[in-house]
Amino acid sequence: MVLKTYNPYVVAAAATIGGMLFGFDVSSVSAFVDNPTYREFLNYPDDVKQGGITSAMAGGSFFGSLISGRISDILGRRYSIQCGAIIWMIGSLVQCTVQNTTQLIIGRLISGVAIGICSSQVPVYIAELSPKKIRGRLVGLFQWAITWGIMIMFFISYGCSFMTGAKSFRIAWGLQIVPGVLLLSALVFFPESPRWLATKDRWDEATNVIAHIQGGGDMDHPDVLLEMQEIREVVRIDRMSKDVSIFDLFAPGSRLRTFVGASVQMWQQLTGINVMMYYVVYTFAMAGYDGNAGLISSSIQYVVNVIMTVPAILFIDKWGRRPLLLTGSTFMALWLFLVGGIMGHYGHYVDSLNGNSGIKWTVPNRSAALSIIAFNYLFVGTFAPSWGPGAWIYVSEIFPLKQRALANGFCASINWTFNFLLAFCVPPGFKYIQWRVYIIFAIFCVIMTFHVFFMFPETKGKTLEEVDLIWEENIAPWKSGRIEVADLEVHRDLRSRVEKDKTPRREDPSAFHELGDVSSSNNSSGTSTPALYSDDPGEENSGAVDRTSIDSNSRLI
Repeated sequence: MVLKTYNPYVVAAAATIGGMLFGFDVSSVSAFVDNPTYREFLNYPDDVKQGGITSAMAGGSFFGSLISGRISDILGRRYSIQCGAIIWMIGSLVQCTVQNTTQLIIGRLISGVAIGICSSQVPVYIAELSPKKIRGRLVGLFQWAITWGIMIMFFISYGCSFMTGAKSFRIAWGLQIVPGVLLLSALVFFPESPRWLATKDRWDEATNVIAHIQGGGDMDHPDVLLEMQEIREVVRIDRMSKDVSIFDLFAPGSRLRTFVGASVQMWQQLTGINVMMYYVVYTFAMAGYDGNAGLISSSIQYVVNVIMTVPAILFIDKWGRRPLLLTGSTFMALWLFLVGGIMGHYGHYVDSLNGNSGIKWTVPNRSAALSIIAFNYLFVGTFAPSWGPGAWIYVSEIFPLKQRALANGFCASINWTFNFLLAFCVPPGFKYIQWRVYIIFAIFCVIMTFHVFFMFPETKGKTLEEVDLIWEENIAPWKSGRIEVADLEVHRDLRSRVEKDKTPRREDPSAFHELGDVSSSNNSSGTSTPALYSDDPGEENSGAVDRTSIDSNSRLI
């Protein structure tokens, strides 16, 4: 048997290599998009063809996101991510042997399928394994891994750009196989999601995982027992309903959550961040920085992205999701208005720039150009701790267990749909409306600020099961941060049920039949299932926990 590691930080750090795949892909394009060797090899792609190359990844990711939920529900969170790693390596191999534009697009489509699977299921895997007090921090590591991937691949590509011929980008794209190998092999040493195990009646394994993460291996720890009770109740309720399909996400009681989850992924793209990432060399070229100077200036932006994601990882579980999203969109709107305004006021139209007919605007004023670059850095520095990790964290938290994998896949597909549209449309946008592109994204940031305020409830500090209750009780989003779930009517009923349930000792698994559990004959390991409480004082050392040990101070907030 393979020795498993249960430390949530180690598990999250390894799983988020799946985010690094996305980051590698982003800068593998941006570093070469204005490279003379690359352009000559692909017969000088125009803005439409380059948009197709860039957006191919997002097209594959859309498909990968849609199928990821079903794969995850059947195989498990861990195996679905490993499938993504294998597909990624195949896509990287196709890209590094590129002979023409068609092969490059096919390779990026294949890699995109892998990114779609990993980007939707890695946050789910981490969220279902994480203690509630640090769940935001651990899921936030996914976005941090993306930023590291972007920066590492950019510098690899920058170094390879000094090579002559096609090997400059072939080597860079071939090195993308490395994180795929790391992800595939690392996950062997980590546990499966306890919530997925519970849906497969593997209760002993689920309890064991929760015990190692929440109670230091103590299966009788109060936090472990209460969380398992919540999971059992959720599984019991889920089994009373039919199998979930994509249409159930739009049924009454679910459609609002689906709308919010899809919206947060859409808005993440409409912040304009991928304009800054995919086509950052275009922006800096318009500001008068091209060639190596443009690449070096661009690299600073990637370093800012990595560093400024750290505050979110450290403090998002203290600050909350709503404040970060609201503050981020507000300031991003400001920076985008300033970039667009300065570019429009001080710049002028040109037929082409440095031989690139896709760039039709330049800003010759030195001070204005430096201001544009500064505001670009500020924009990235604002996105990094807010909408960067915030969108992935939020979507991984808001759906019930039965819908979580499918819903996260669907919402991620919305992200990739807009990623595809923007990657394809931005090059023509720079060509035909120039600086106005930034104004459009600034307006989107203003709209999303109001949307978050009125429609996105707070999820900080609550278990995934408690987040369900916030939605079911229709708490106003702007009040949700002050709500204590234990005071809600539904939650009071659940706790009352727990208090009244005089469950016998652990050796009697039949006590859990009412809660949707199964007898030991259905348990994969053949061992007994832990009870929650015992009223018999003679059993205090039998492994059961006295109910008085879980008093009114053990509130699930």
